[in-house]
Formats: sequence, C-alpha cells, structure tokens
Amino acid sequence: MNETIVFDIGETLTKDDRHWSGWADWLGVPRHTLSALVGAAVVQGRDSADALRLLRPGMDVHEANGARDAVGRGEYLDESDLYPDVRPALGKLRQRGHRVLVVGNQTARAAELLRGLDLPADLVTSSGVWGVAKPSPEFFARVLQEAGTAPRDTVYVGDHPVNDVFPAKAAGLRVAHLRRGPWGHWWADDPSVIEAADWRIDSLTQLERLLHE
Repeated sequence: MNETIVFDIGETLTKDDRHWSGWADWLGVPRHTLSALVGAAVVQGRDSADALRLLRPGMDVHEANGARDAVGRGEYLDESDLYPDVRPALGKLRQRGHRVLVVGNQTARAAELLRGLDLPADLVTSSGVWGVAKPSPEFFARVLQEAGTAPRDTVYVGDHPVNDVFPAKAAGLRVAHLRRGPWGHWWADDPSVIEAADWRIDSLTQLERLLHE
C-alpha cells in the first residue's frame, strides 16, 4: 500500500510573512521588531505567540485575532503565500498513488482559505476545525484516523520539532523534517531532531524521490 503523506501548513506549505506583518501592523510596531522577537522565541523553544505577548503583556491572542477579523484585518491567504514547490510536490505524490492530507495548527478560517486555493490534496483541514491541536497525541490519533493507513505507512512532514517531529514520531508515524522557516532552520542540526526524523529535506520536491528510493 502507498503511504499517506500528511503536511503541516505554516512554514511547510505557506509562508508566514503575511501573518507576522499583519500582526506588526495591528500592534503598531515595525515589522522587523516583531520578526526579531519571533526569532528570539524560536531559539528559546517558546511558542511564537510569546513574541506578541512580549509587546503586549497579558494579551489574549485569540481575542485580538477576533478583533482583527471584525475590522477586516484578519487572516488572509492567496496563491502568493504558497511556497513554489507546494503544487509540484503534492501533485507528483498524488500521481504516484499517495493519499495527501494537509493539516496543521491553524484556525478554521485558515483551513477555509487554504481549501479555496484548490490544492492537489485529498483533505485540507486544521486544528481549529478538529478542536484538537499539536503536539497532543489526540491530534495525531485523528491524523491516523483520517489517513486510513497504519502509522508506519503514514508520513508527517513539518518544520517544527516540538509540534511536528517529536509527537508524530511518538505516535509511530514516519517523519520528514523540513529545513524551512525559522524553526526548520534553527533546529535542523539539533541531535534530537536528527535522531527522530526519518528524512531531513530542504524542499518538498525531494520527498517523492526519497520515498521511492
């Protein structure tokens, strides 16, 4: 049986540039300031939302996100937010007979926007839709339920060690760690990531070749 390939979203399929630029503009700070704070959160192994709370201590990020939506400054995705290797890689995997799923720690709105891009995937959803988020074991149990394949026949592709690599491996899935975005680059050579990942890739187009070697 061909494997099911499951893709994370942020900094795996989509660039986070628009996301962080939107937050910087909303908070009224220079974009490079927020980028630097996100970088600090990355190297400390903290949640990226901590960068926002450094600027606005005690801020309820969910509530602030709702306020942005209410005035038309909320989440948005279009074709320009996709990395250029996304469509070729996902399309080739499906041609090979793989089932392709897209699911990450995003809101229900982000999943809706991503579905609107008509990616070559069998399922596009998010933690916001499911009501359960990474790195919880329940998230990966749901991944396997949707995949319909055994853990060893299911591959999770992502950039984040704590949200993607370690919990997917703990659930018995095979893992491809993507050197992309701040987390992917900073943690790429960490010994624990090297040990856990079945593959370490710099582009999604590498995956199809590696699976069939």
